Amino acid sequence: MNYKIENTKKIIINKPLKLDCGQTIEDFPIAYETYGKLNEKKNNAILIFHALTGDQFVTGNNPITNKDGWWATAVGSGKAIDTDKYFIICANVLGGCMGSFGPKSINEKKKEPYGLSFPVITIRDMVRAQDALLEHLEIDKLLSVFGGSMGGMQLLQFCALYPEKTFSAVPIASTASHNAQQIALNELARQAIMSDPLWNKGNYYQNNKIPKNGLAVARMAAHITYMSDKGLQEKFGRKLQEKKDYEFTFDADFQIESYLRHQGKVFVERFDANSYLYISRAMDYFDLSKQFKSGLSEAFQNHKTKFLIVSFSSDWLYPTKNSKEIVIALNASGVNVAFAEIKTDRGHDSFLLDEPEFLKTIKGFLDTNFEIFKNEK
Repeated sequence: MNYKIENTKKIIINKPLKLDCGQTIEDFPIAYETYGKLNEKKNNAILIFHALTGDQFVTGNNPITNKDGWWATAVGSGKAIDTDKYFIICANVLGGCMGSFGPKSINEKKKEPYGLSFPVITIRDMVRAQDALLEHLEIDKLLSVFGGSMGGMQLLQFCALYPEKTFSAVPIASTASHNAQQIALNELARQAIMSDPLWNKGNYYQNNKIPKNGLAVARMAAHITYMSDKGLQEKFGRKLQEKKDYEFTFDADFQIESYLRHQGKVFVERFDANSYLYISRAMDYFDLSKQFKSGLSEAFQNHKTKFLIVSFSSDWLYPTKNSKEIVIALNASGVNVAFAEIKTDRGHDSFLLDEPEFLKTIKGFLDTNFEIFKNEK
């Protein structure tokens, strides 16, 4: 990673934050972006939580990649989450590598990056740090919170910790805890990184020899889980990569091989290997039901937040049954909850793509709740 994070907003969280691991941090940075304008009544604010490899650059131009923001299909002028109408906030998570406090941050006592001396963090730690950002922005109650995949985990944790701080919530293609398969997939990625000789037990910053191969393989393995079997077959099948027949080598004969190698290559140019370890570990530790004696339903007791739970029919990473477990818990708590399973062959990544039914669904939910909320606040 040769980039510098300069073109983003930052605040320093001055008050101490005790992490779940037992350590306490303070005077640490949180990087964030905002889109649109906060209205006079401050009733049009939306907090978006990003996924594992996401960042604060939701829409518009990402200054690191020089490409559109990761959710430009949904967020922007005239789009489902309309920046002409709403004020959007998105922060780089604690442990991230886009300006927030993470393993590549400089330890001022040692004058070198933290590396693996950075404390292990959890989803709850990430959310508490973002709540401090809301305090800085002087927003006491949000119109809505959105989050897909790991963003959905943060959203559920936020609602459990701060039931009065958002009017509505939209967790998308997510889960309240990882199962064995989901943990296994993350461990595969972590082992790919840690098996790279250049990883050097996390101490690769000083010599700038990034464990690119391991990180690329981690990304390739993860990317397969973001697509569906049918989607992969329709897009690639057994098509060859610019050749008429097999070359009988270990170069990329098939289009899918070339595609995955490209995904790995571009990923290592924008993401930190240690951040991948820390964030994926936080996902595996997340178990919202474990935080409450009576399980998941207790997390939402006496909530007035209005929920829309969204899943995708071909998502096998966070299948619909994960979303239905959340719906059942919300119903058991008497919470106002709607559920939508979007029919698509595009897998887990559907929430990032141009899926008309999905975009129409979240727009309708958001606009309806804004009309209600602005008359209450």
